[in-house]
Amino acid sequence: MKKLIVIPMLGLMLVYGCGKKEEVKKVQDEKFCIDKDLKEKITIEPAQKRAVSESINLTGNITYNGDHVVQFNSLVEGIITKTSFSLGDYVKKGQVLAEIKSTELNSMQSESRSLQSQITVAQRQLQATKSMFEDGISSQKDLLQAQSELDVLKSSLENVRANLAMFSASNDRSVFLIKAPTEGYIVDKNISTGTQITSESNALFTISDLKEIWVLVNVYTSNLKNISENMAVDVTTPAYPGEIFKGKINMMSKIFDAEEHVLKARIVMDNRNLKLKPGMTADITIDKSIGGEELVSVPAKAAIFDNNRDYILIYKDDCTIETREINPKLKNNSWLYFDKGVNEGEKVITKNQLLIHERLKN
Repeated sequence: MKKLIVIPMLGLMLVYGCGKKEEVKKVQDEKFCIDKDLKEKITIEPAQKRAVSESINLTGNITYNGDHVVQFNSLVEGIITKTSFSLGDYVKKGQVLAEIKSTELNSMQSESRSLQSQITVAQRQLQATKSMFEDGISSQKDLLQAQSELDVLKSSLENVRANLAMFSASNDRSVFLIKAPTEGYIVDKNISTGTQITSESNALFTISDLKEIWVLVNVYTSNLKNISENMAVDVTTPAYPGEIFKGKINMMSKIFDAEEHVLKARIVMDNRNLKLKPGMTADITIDKSIGGEELVSVPAKAAIFDNNRDYILIYKDDCTIETREINPKLKNNSWLYFDKGVNEGEKVITKNQLLIHERLKN
C-alpha cells in the first residue's frame, strides 16, 4: 500500500517542478532589452562633474545688422516709370532695379551737347591761334588763353558726363537707371511705377545681406549685475522649437531705452542659413558660474516627470536599465546638479528615454 501512495506523489512533484522551470524561463524571455532599431534612436551620455551655473532668461528681438544695411536715396527728382524688383528679392550689385524720368536728365544732356559744340569751336580757334603765333601774328598770351578756354570747356564736359554716369543715364530711353549699390535682399521698398520722387522723399529701398543679424536683448535693472560683454548666450525662437543658436554679447548700451525702460545688449550672430528673420522674437539664456563649485551633472533634457516625481534612466547594458528617482541639488535650463544619488561616470539616456520608461513600466 505504501508503494502505491509514493509513486503518484513523486509524479506530482515532477510535474510541479517542471512547470516552475517553464515559468522562470518565460519571465526571462520577457525581460525588456533595447533592440538595434531602438538603440539608434536614443542617446546615452555619462554623468560628469561640471561647474555649477545659474540660468538667466531674457527676451529680445531679431533685427538687421546695422553695419550691413544700405538705404538708397535718389539724388535727382522725377517720376518712377518702371520697377523690376519686389520686397524680399535677392539682387546683385549693379542690377537695374528701377527707372526714373527726370527733367534734370534733359538739362544735363542738353548741357553736354552744348559743351561738345563749344569744344569743337574752341579747338578750331586754338588751331588758328597756333598758326598765327607761328607766323608771328599772335602773341603767346593769345595762345595760352585759347588753350585755357578749351581746357575749361573739356573739364565742364567731363563733369557733366561724370554726373550722367553716376546717375546711370540711359540715352536711348532718356531715363536715369537706378542700380543696386550692393548685393543682398530687398528688406524695404517704398516705390512703385508712378511714384513722385522729391528731395524730401524717404529711402527708395533698403538692402541687407542678412548673412549676419543682430539680436537686441532687453536687460532690466535687476539683471545688470549679471550681464557683461563677451558672455556666451543661447538664442531660441518660437519658429524653431528645440533648436539653439549660439552667440555672445558684443555690446551693451550705456543708456536706458526711454520707451521700454531697459538697457539694450546686442548679439551679432552668423545667419548664413538665413533661418533668423528680422522681426522675430527671441529668448536668450545666459549660464553664469556660481562660485566655482563643481557637482556631478546630467543634461536637464534627460529628466522624466511622471506621477509628480522626477526620474532618469541609468543605462548599464541593453538589458539592464534602471529607473532612478532623482532630487537634484540645483538645476538650470541645461543641467541638473547632484551632490548625491548620481555618480560620476554613470551612463544616462538623454534622448527618447520616455519610450523606454513606458516600456519598462508596462
